[in-house]
Amino acid sequence: MGESLLLEPSLAQTLAVSAAKTSKLSLSTSTQRSLAAWIKDNIRKKECCFYVDGDSKGICKCGYQRIHHVDDSIKPENYLGETWDRHRHVHEVPTDAYGDIWFGGLGQKIGKYVRVSSDTSPDLLYQLLTEQWKLPPPNLLISVTGGAKNFYMKPHLTALFRRGLIKVAQTTGAWIITGGTHAGVMKHVGRAVREYVLRSGSMEGQIVAIGVATWGAIHNRRPLAHLEGRFPAHYSLDMQSQGHLSCLDNNHSHFLLVDDGTHGCYGVEIELRSRLERLISQQPLGNRESGVRIPVVCVVLNGGPGTLSTIYGAMLNRTPCVILEGSGRLADVLAHVAGLPVTKVTLSVIHQLMKRFFGPEYDSFTELKIIEWTKKIQDIIRMPQLLTVFRMSEDNHGDVDVAILQALLKANRSSESVGMERWERQLELAVAWNRVDIAKTDIFTEDSQWKSSDLHQAMFSALLGHKPQFVRLLLENGVCLREFLGDQTTLCDLYTQLPTSCFFLRRLAKRIQTEKSRRSQTLSPRGAAGRTISLSHVSDEIRHLLGSFTQPLYPLPGLHSTRYPKEPKEDVAVTLPPKEQLELQASPDPDRGPGRDSERGEETFRDPGGDLFLWAILQNQKELAEIAWEQSRDCTSAALAASKILKKLAEEGAEEEDEAEEMRELAKHYERHAIGVFNECHCCDEERAQRLLIRISSSWGQTTCLRLALEADDKSFVAHSGVQALLTQIWCGELAADNPLWRVLLCMLFFPLIYTGFLGFRRDDSIQREAERSAELLTMESLTGSQACTRRKYPVHDLPVRNPLGLKPLTVSTRLVSLFTSPQVKFYWNILSYFSFLLLFSVVLMIDFQTTPSWREGLLYVWLISLVCEEVRQLFHDPDGFGFRKKADMYINDMWNILDFLSILLFIIGLVFRLTTRLFYAGKVILCIDFIIFCLRLMAIFIISKTLGPKIIIVRRMMLDMFFFMFLLSIWVVAYGVAKQGILIHNEDRLDWIVRGVIYEPYLIIFGNMPSNIDNALFDIKACSVNGTESQKPKCPILNEDKMPAFPEWLTIILLCVYLLFANILLLNLQSSSSYTFQEVQDNTDTIWKFQRYELIKEYHSRPAAPPPLILLSHIFLFIRRIVLQRPPNSYRAFSERGCLVEEEELLSWESFMKDNYLLSCRQQQSQSMEQRTTDTADKVCTITELLQREEATGSVALVKRLTRLEEQVSQSARALQWIMDTLKAQGLHSKEEAPQLASPGKLKRSESEPNEPHRQEKTEREKMFYHVNARRLDYPDSTIPRFPVLEEKVPWEVDFILYNPPVLNGDSQDQTDGSEPDSVKRYRNPGGRTGMKGRGALTCLGPNLILDPVLTRWRDSERSALEFLAVWDQEDGLWTLPGGPVQSDEPLPDRLLRIMGQKIYDKIKTKVVEVTKVHEGYVDDVRNTDDAWVETTVLNIHLDRRSLLMADINRMAENTVGCVELVRWTEVSSRTRMCSYQRDALRRVAELHQRTF
Repeated sequence: MGESLLLEPSLAQTLAVSAAKTSKLSLSTSTQRSLAAWIKDNIRKKECCFYVDGDSKGICKCGYQRIHHVDDSIKPENYLGETWDRHRHVHEVPTDAYGDIWFGGLGQKIGKYVRVSSDTSPDLLYQLLTEQWKLPPPNLLISVTGGAKNFYMKPHLTALFRRGLIKVAQTTGAWIITGGTHAGVMKHVGRAVREYVLRSGSMEGQIVAIGVATWGAIHNRRPLAHLEGRFPAHYSLDMQSQGHLSCLDNNHSHFLLVDDGTHGCYGVEIELRSRLERLISQQPLGNRESGVRIPVVCVVLNGGPGTLSTIYGAMLNRTPCVILEGSGRLADVLAHVAGLPVTKVTLSVIHQLMKRFFGPEYDSFTELKIIEWTKKIQDIIRMPQLLTVFRMSEDNHGDVDVAILQALLKANRSSESVGMERWERQLELAVAWNRVDIAKTDIFTEDSQWKSSDLHQAMFSALLGHKPQFVRLLLENGVCLREFLGDQTTLCDLYTQLPTSCFFLRRLAKRIQTEKSRRSQTLSPRGAAGRTISLSHVSDEIRHLLGSFTQPLYPLPGLHSTRYPKEPKEDVAVTLPPKEQLELQASPDPDRGPGRDSERGEETFRDPGGDLFLWAILQNQKELAEIAWEQSRDCTSAALAASKILKKLAEEGAEEEDEAEEMRELAKHYERHAIGVFNECHCCDEERAQRLLIRISSSWGQTTCLRLALEADDKSFVAHSGVQALLTQIWCGELAADNPLWRVLLCMLFFPLIYTGFLGFRRDDSIQREAERSAELLTMESLTGSQACTRRKYPVHDLPVRNPLGLKPLTVSTRLVSLFTSPQVKFYWNILSYFSFLLLFSVVLMIDFQTTPSWREGLLYVWLISLVCEEVRQLFHDPDGFGFRKKADMYINDMWNILDFLSILLFIIGLVFRLTTRLFYAGKVILCIDFIIFCLRLMAIFIISKTLGPKIIIVRRMMLDMFFFMFLLSIWVVAYGVAKQGILIHNEDRLDWIVRGVIYEPYLIIFGNMPSNIDNALFDIKACSVNGTESQKPKCPILNEDKMPAFPEWLTIILLCVYLLFANILLLNLQSSSSYTFQEVQDNTDTIWKFQRYELIKEYHSRPAAPPPLILLSHIFLFIRRIVLQRPPNSYRAFSERGCLVEEEELLSWESFMKDNYLLSCRQQQSQSMEQRTTDTADKVCTITELLQREEATGSVALVKRLTRLEEQVSQSARALQWIMDTLKAQGLHSKEEAPQLASPGKLKRSESEPNEPHRQEKTEREKMFYHVNARRLDYPDSTIPRFPVLEEKVPWEVDFILYNPPVLNGDSQDQTDGSEPDSVKRYRNPGGRTGMKGRGALTCLGPNLILDPVLTRWRDSERSALEFLAVWDQEDGLWTLPGGPVQSDEPLPDRLLRIMGQKIYDKIKTKVVEVTKVHEGYVDDVRNTDDAWVETTVLNIHLDRRSLLMADINRMAENTVGCVELVRWTEVSSRTRMCSYQRDALRRVAELHQRTF
């Protein structure tokens, strides 16, 4: 309309604009321009183009005033002399009302609105909603309809409705569509949304409530109109002056304002809303094309005749409806007749219910209208699968949200899907809604039998939707991860569809971009991943996160085949080899590489649970990761790998500190999981637990749990007593761990003592334990007389570790080698060597430092060369496969290595200086300083000590704290020193004395050395130099004429006091900080020490046995072996071992059992915690409160029902007494009416549902008949004229129907008659009864129209396991049909069969006609039937031999129809096949003919 041109910005509009500037929901300027351009190009409105005065002067027929018409419409030349017509004189122009709408008020959200033409394509509206307004596609569409005027509902029912509606919208991601005005049911929806917003207090995750209203019926709509849009428009709710118009509801989020060019007319939006809902219902649900469409449900509150038409149309479109009993009017009428047989829903019953629930409004209803409504209600009752009534008095539905979702599932069960396909569709809906409760109660029932493959699609959707509860439910109901991820395509798809906000996906896109750097175009994260992502890219990124010491998790194609192992058998009769067989010394194996195992073959087995766990961890999805971790087999390695990955992601990838903190917390969580599982393992079996630590995991990059824990910096895990026991065992080597230190030291000096039993060896202890165990077993066998105990079968998780009897004792040479190759003994020899080195170094510096180096100094140089060679060996020694760069970084980051490098560098510099004459003394000074560094390096040696190690860690931490305090103190020292020097001394130019005065003296003052030059009383001119010419004396302060200091003495003393005050404050803070640091570190010192102990153990484990300087011989040997002979390095099995496949399978099974025990104990602890008990108590209180409220609300309803039944009993008793009295009065004569049957007190029956007529209890044969239904549908096919409504009781011709006045339809011509019948049709009368339409309709002739339905059958196989028939798919109706149709007079088979089969097959079938069996012949309930024309069919059965040539031709023809409109397929003769009623009955007769169960 032109009204927008007359508007000016108002104060309210200005306030709205200012509010939008501060709102997060307001659009940016560029987005506003883009939206405005799109709307101008696509969206239209309607306006009147021909002004004609209506009933009131100055008001057009369209309802708008004259001033609201454009000038061209006042005197149009094109329409002169015409009568105003809405279809002709209203045209479309670009819309002028769109943008943001703000209703004012505190916390009020800004919505969106647009004015659209009633003829707008629903595709454009859906595009506007999803692409322009950025709404995510819904998982459910809730269409709320009912009373458009305000009505009363009971408070409890109102609360149930609001809570249930919001819950279903929030949990399922639904759109709610209403009429959008601030009245009636729309107002209830708006208040429900408002309560949710106030309760949640969040602007995110808003409920999408779309109001589809009539533009011409909206009050105060002028502020919404502007040619360039309003961003935002201020809309005021003016309920007082709205008159017959309506205000928009201020709690809806989006508005579609439908315009047909009229003003004041309601219901304009109904057709467009219906088309929009139908379009949305045809959109696919979810991200993958699974065949499931967006479900639509209609929720009805209150309502009138218009609502009945809406419900009727929705159910004809197979949209389920939920009726709220107690909301009044139509909803209560439908609720009372729901569940009754159609024969009981009579016109009189509807009259009574209308009168009861509509009140005074009932008097305005005509008889014809009530007949039409009764017919619609009967049709609605015939579709019970689409009708759900929510009753407060019943507990089967629970809340409204459950009733809504169950209604959808009930409707889905009756759809065209059959068998597992139906269940899969329901499950897909439940997953999309994220309603686990619905899936548990309605889908995973005893009737449904699920295979793992049936649940894969739902599992994929649940994982992508991040729905952990559904993932757990699917796993509990049969999903096998090995089958689900058996094809690597599924895992690749999971990585491909990571959310764009995922940092890992951006890393993958960056890697792919790098590989495609030659291309000029830039790939987006989604585009890059979507086209080129592969598991090799994923593997490279994961290896970057885990570390270069790991192998690729997903090898490149062609190197190794990656697959999942088969399910392990339940009984595994194998045992693990003893731990004593593990050799801790070097064991070269040149044929075995890091990723190869001769016993395993070339295949790499994957853990599907671990793969899924890794996928979840990379997204920082805690709940999904928890479920996947529970399914993983290598759970300890998985938890430690997750800790490493998350810490690396938090370090590199977290853009926000909160996200990084979440990753760090999750890393700690999985470290605790690893500790918990390992603790269970260690408590059960220490030896197996230690093997678990050093086992090479093929699922996690060919590394070990111990290595992963160290790289992840999981100090708590490494500090576990089980890990420390392993480290202690490695530290002791073959020596027993319980040997006293003094015995080890004594045997180092006098090694023959090892042959006397003075020192214990682990192998000796193992042989002794095995002997004791064998003796115990022999004793038990002798006592029991049986060997059953030795042949006992243990379960997988309880298998004993077997020590073989053939274990040989250590020989003389192996004992000696085991002693001196023990890391513990190596360490003690190196300590002795280092002390000797320091002693020799000190002797050379203090006693024997000659111009010409002596033999002692030469020995010192040789000793240092051995230390240098050892440092070089440590730098290049890489048993873990880090690579030189990583190894160099690790070497440099170690403080002790820095000290080593610094000490060696200073020694070399000092050595070079001392070999020269000029710098001889300087070289000695450098060597003396270097001696200090060598002494400090001694601390690293004692870090292995349990007593000294933690203290060294505390000292290091306190030194770091002291450095920062010294920095602050140095600022204050320099500040005071400069000020003091400037006041006392004038122009001192000697640098050494400046440093003394500025730094040295102020520093000594802190420790009590008070200066004498700031006090005149202590001044002595002889102690200083006046001009500063004497180098040994300080310069005198500024002197006066009396040769006394002239500086202000009071100022220097004050400065000194202030300086000492602040200096002492800093020192006190340093002391407090040191105490705090000591206390803090003291609590974690033991953990830190245990963690750092590993590196020292590993260093001495790989160190040559000889101490310096004898270690040079080992270095020479290694040089010859590696460089000259080119032999590979020795591999060490103390920190890693690779068992055979059977042993590893057994170990993982045992670990999984221990994991289950750990999870069970965690759940028990959580259930017994105070927080959980409080939560459970609160839930129980809420449940009891809700039950009490429901009982209170339903108590009155139950009382009313009981009183109604009592009244019915009294009424029947009165009639019985009257009958007795009449009989007695007649003195033996029969009564005029039959004696009534008294109802039993326990029978539930509504008195309102009984017609108040004399013969309402009479049972006749006519009431028990089933009349045609399709022939009475109100909408006749391909016609705009509806049928006359024919009620169920008015179908038979014998029943009088005075108001019956059906229209006449003959082909394309149609006429309305007065009910009289022409002579040409009097002789034709439909044998099924009235249909509501006369004439021949769409049929070819009056009277019976004959069709032939051939049923071609065959046996499925030679065993006759099933009977099949040839079916044709009707895409329009979604049904399987028989290949039948009308028959030509000279043909025995229908033309449709010829069109489908072709001439060749048709001729062959025609030869079989003589062998056919007539199955059925009679009337067909067809939608084309009329009173004067109807369809009759003859069903023939043609049974074919499955081995005949005709059968081969038919099979080839059926294969060629795949993808065609008419799909032909052999289908089992079963009641589950979706067909029309009469053809299903024909199939039943065919099944009986062949003696098959239908």
